[in-house]
Amino acid sequence: MSDRRQFLSRSIGLAALGLTSGAALADADTYRRFHQALAREPRLTAFAGAAGELSGDAVVHGRMPADLQGVFYRNGPGRFELGGERYHHWFDGDGFVQRWQIGGGKVSHRGRFVATQKFVEESAADQFLYPAFGTYIGRKQPKNNDTMNAANTNLLPLGGRVYALWEGGSAVEVDAQTLETRGIKTWSPELKSMPFSAHPKVDPDGGVWNFGTMPGANLLVLYQLSATGELKRSAVVKVPQLNMVHDFVVSGRHLIFLIPPYDLEAGVDTSYRENLHWAGDKRPLRAVVIAKDTLELRQVFELPARSVFHFGNAFEDGACTRLDVVMHDGDILPELGLVMRGELRPFHASASTVQVTLDYASGQVREARLFGASEFPRVAPQVVSARHRKLVLLGVASGSKDYILNTVNLVDIDSGKADSYSFGAGWQVEEHVLVPRRGARSETDGYLVGVAQDSRRAQTVLTVFDAHNIKAGPRAMARLSYTSPLCFHGNFLPA
Repeated sequence: MSDRRQFLSRSIGLAALGLTSGAALADADTYRRFHQALAREPRLTAFAGAAGELSGDAVVHGRMPADLQGVFYRNGPGRFELGGERYHHWFDGDGFVQRWQIGGGKVSHRGRFVATQKFVEESAADQFLYPAFGTYIGRKQPKNNDTMNAANTNLLPLGGRVYALWEGGSAVEVDAQTLETRGIKTWSPELKSMPFSAHPKVDPDGGVWNFGTMPGANLLVLYQLSATGELKRSAVVKVPQLNMVHDFVVSGRHLIFLIPPYDLEAGVDTSYRENLHWAGDKRPLRAVVIAKDTLELRQVFELPARSVFHFGNAFEDGACTRLDVVMHDGDILPELGLVMRGELRPFHASASTVQVTLDYASGQVREARLFGASEFPRVAPQVVSARHRKLVLLGVASGSKDYILNTVNLVDIDSGKADSYSFGAGWQVEEHVLVPRRGARSETDGYLVGVAQDSRRAQTVLTVFDAHNIKAGPRAMARLSYTSPLCFHGNFLPA
């Protein structure tokens, strides 16, 4: 693991990422503009953040399925303001983990901040101290990745433990019941403080694949964990011009990464996001394929330049691999930050979900469009890395002008038909996941479970659909009396 030591000691270069000491550029003007907009636009409530711990019992409308029992873990940024200043980007907020307990027809909720080193020190100082993804702050110099770990993107139950995950640092363990922070998880001494992505893939047998990126060092670290959470294998692969890689996909024989065309160029008093410069006019989007058996690079494909956040699933099809991915035209990172100052931009307008076929013999790539404006794809857990036919997507209702995600859709990837439900105006829908019944015989033998924000009532709502009949609408909705912060990702742990 000499590459790891080089990365931590010199290769990444904190200055190259805009992470050296200097003036703080989180500002009061962003704070003022957001709150002026919030007074006019209730949908911004989900981006206001939380003041502290939340807990309560939900009021259930409809009937919860008797066989739906377990915990739905969720995570997302929950603190955007401190000391009169507000972050510039949605991705910057401190992690606010949430736990929805479902059973016996009842639903309860708890939300709590992850007490990372960053969160604890900044709370004590009553001001932001460390650099964030999209906001340059240089009041205090970070010593390593975990000094500025926001733990704000996903919540993974694994081997009886639960981990809050972030893009660029270690997993942070939280208590499975109380959500109290237990501390940094180190998978092995050689992997201490290494990036552990927020998008691990859980095989049907419970084993986990994950990765971490090292911008500035052009190194990709790979992890394979057992179902009980022990490290089985790790490796480091060199990938030229490696930059922000948010997600990946796993098939029966491969790990596949799409590398958007960004140049990483250091600036003065700039954030990491500001140092990523779109180079789509010069370079393609690259598909990097790693063989599972050797953890070595197998092949690289080129696609038209686009940006990518999330994948659905992948499977082998003869001498090819087919995968689902949401593609965005151009660089949408700046638009995703504008909500911090109260601007709801149509950043999903240019998105579409496509199925990509990688042909290893010819080196060619084929694409087939599956769905229009969409995001947050998921598949049934029992078909991860295998042939699937159903893909969950959030979408945008027909005629919507602001492109806020407000529909849930179960798309048949073979026919292209979608079983859909629209929540209507005033709603913002979060990621939904398929929860199979015990002994499920198909991908739709179970439930679709997710969370939605009802801005008209200032309430966060857990929703449950019959997976075989989405268009019928939720069979149960569990309403909180309050709004909890908007989450990115999570996972359902059956009882």
